[in-house]
Amino acid sequence: MPIPGIPDLSTIWTRRGLPALALLPLASLYSALAALHRATYRWGWRQAERVSVPVIVVGNVIAGGAGKTPVVLALVRHLLEQGMRPGVISRGYGRASHGLREVSPASNPQEVGDEPLLIAQRAGVPVFVSERRAEAARALLEAHPEVQVLICDDGLQHLALARDIEICVFDERGVGNAWPIPAGPLREPWPRPVDFVLHPEGLAPDVSHPDPAGRTRSFVVGRRLAQQAVSADGSQVPLTTLAGQSPLALAGIARPQAFFDMLVQSGCPPAVTLPLPDHHDFQFGADVPPGGCLICTEKDAVKLWQIRPDAWAVPLELSITEDFWVAIDTRLRPKLSSSDGSQTD
Repeated sequence: MPIPGIPDLSTIWTRRGLPALALLPLASLYSALAALHRATYRWGWRQAERVSVPVIVVGNVIAGGAGKTPVVLALVRHLLEQGMRPGVISRGYGRASHGLREVSPASNPQEVGDEPLLIAQRAGVPVFVSERRAEAARALLEAHPEVQVLICDDGLQHLALARDIEICVFDERGVGNAWPIPAGPLREPWPRPVDFVLHPEGLAPDVSHPDPAGRTRSFVVGRRLAQQAVSADGSQVPLTTLAGQSPLALAGIARPQAFFDMLVQSGCPPAVTLPLPDHHDFQFGADVPPGGCLICTEKDAVKLWQIRPDAWAVPLELSITEDFWVAIDTRLRPKLSSSDGSQTD
C-alpha cells in the first residue's frame, strides 16, 4: 500500500523525475542481469524447448497487468471459431501452490491462480499451470493430444519455451518513462522484436510503431465493460440497474482505478470503491464488507464468490480490428502444417 507523502512506483514510473533517477543504479543492475539471461539463450548456453504444436505467447514488457488474459480469451474464442482446438498454459501467478497443476472450472483459485481459473471457466479448453511453462505444455499435450495450438498467458520473458508467435499487449500506460525496473516499468528494453502489438487508440508512437523497419504490426484494441453483470449462480442483471443500489466496487487488479472509471463510463458509478493489491486473496473475507451490493471484476469473482456468491462480476469485452485476426491466421496457418510435428486434424 502507498505510504502517505511518498509516491508509489506506479506514480514514479510515469515520468523521469528525481525519484525515478534515484533508482537508476538498481535499474542498471536489473538490466544487466536481464541482458545476461537473454544472452545465455542467444549464445546457446541454454536451449529453448520446442513442443509439437505451435505456441502463441501473449505478454507484455511492463510490470503489472496490461490486459493479457482478456486477449488470451479472445484468441481462444477465435481459434475455436476457426475449427481449431487450443489449449492454454500459464505460470499461475499469485497461487499458493507450486509445481504442475491441471486447471478445471471447479479448481481452487488458491491452488491454480485466479487468471488460469477464469480462463478454464470462460473458455472451456484445457488449461495447465507451472512455473516451468515447457513442463505445463508437455503435460497438457500428453493429457490432451487433440490440442493443436498452445496459448501461453504471459511469458515474453520466459525464454525456456520456444514460441512461434509473440503478441505484446499495452494498456494506456504505454512504456511509462521507458526506464527499466525499478526506475521505470520495463521488464526488458523496448522496442524489442515481437510479431504483433496490441495497444489502445491514441497511444504514443514508440509503442504503436516500435519497429522502424515496419516488421512489427500493431493493432488497436478497445476495452469496455459488458452491459450485463453476473453472479455466482449465473444470474444476470443490466449493469445500469445496479447504479441505484449504492454499489461498493472492489478490484484486486494491477490498476483498480481503471475498473472504477469504466464503471462510471458504463452508467454505474460506485458509491464506494475498494482498491486492493493485484491477485488479492479473499479467502478469509476480513476486508470485504458484509451485505450490500458488491461489484467486482471477473478475475476477483473467481475467489470472491467463495465467500460472497451474491457479488456481481462485470466481464470485460475487447474489440480488436478484423485485420488482426486475418494476420494471426496468416501467420499461424503454415505453422500448423509444418514439419515440426504440428497437427492439422
